[in-house]
Amino acid sequence: MTSFYPLPFFATSDRLPAPLPTIEAIITSPDVVQESTGRRVVRVGHHFLVKYGLNVTLIEGENMLFVGQYSSIPIPHVYAIYADNHTRVNYIVMENVEGQSLASCWTTLSTTAKTAVAERLRDVFDQLRNLPCPGYFGSLGNRPLEDSMFWTPDDATTTVINGSFETESQLNEAMVRKYLYNNMPPQKAEFYRRILPLVLKDHNPVFSHADVQRKNIMMRNDGGLVIIDWETAGWYPSYWEYTLAIFTCGRWDDDWHVWVPRILDEYPNEYAWMDMLRRELWS
Repeated sequence: MTSFYPLPFFATSDRLPAPLPTIEAIITSPDVVQESTGRRVVRVGHHFLVKYGLNVTLIEGENMLFVGQYSSIPIPHVYAIYADNHTRVNYIVMENVEGQSLASCWTTLSTTAKTAVAERLRDVFDQLRNLPCPGYFGSLGNRPLEDSMFWTPDDATTTVINGSFETESQLNEAMVRKYLYNNMPPQKAEFYRRILPLVLKDHNPVFSHADVQRKNIMMRNDGGLVIIDWETAGWYPSYWEYTLAIFTCGRWDDDWHVWVPRILDEYPNEYAWMDMLRRELWS
């Protein structure tokens, strides 16, 4: 599917902190940050963090280029986005952000420090909401949404489940069809088909990170914040960001949920329905 930005992308030499690492340097790097099926994140030298693999989507790099072009939101600098034509492995070369995730330091922060973090994050997500909207629910370039709610492994259901969608009612129907696709009870699907249009309506598409949790917020050594992991970003209903942020509170073993409403507008009714639906699909 056609990319939003011309790919491959390589930053000009004046924007590079050092020469780009070769594929050989990337795949042999011993500094593995994260690894899962079909994807790996490694540091290469002092300057670069590289996400690569068969299951890495280049749209994550495009999302960061888009956010960087139209806002002042703090994101990692993107240095290269490309695919190896021989192996079909995708590569995103970006800035190595030195610091720690908000997940690892949150409980050590004072109330004053948490307030400052929340205020900065509020500005970040207000800027996201103000990014120009193309008038559909979907990813950059009118492509399918990357959230797992809309993912299927085959192309046959792309339009009806993956999107993009012209209306919120089409998006609601896609969630019902995903429910059926996952072999959930047909009668419960009919319940959702009847009820979702009553409770999930009148929401505009807004650009959303779509995975707001503390592990995806880096605090630099100088105290600055950087938002990472833009893989699932796109234009979602205005409630989407909040409902996912609360859903990822996990064990509810600290006060993060208290601070989320300071960062994002609350949608408690929508959260209740999305929480029920997600737990059925992935419990």
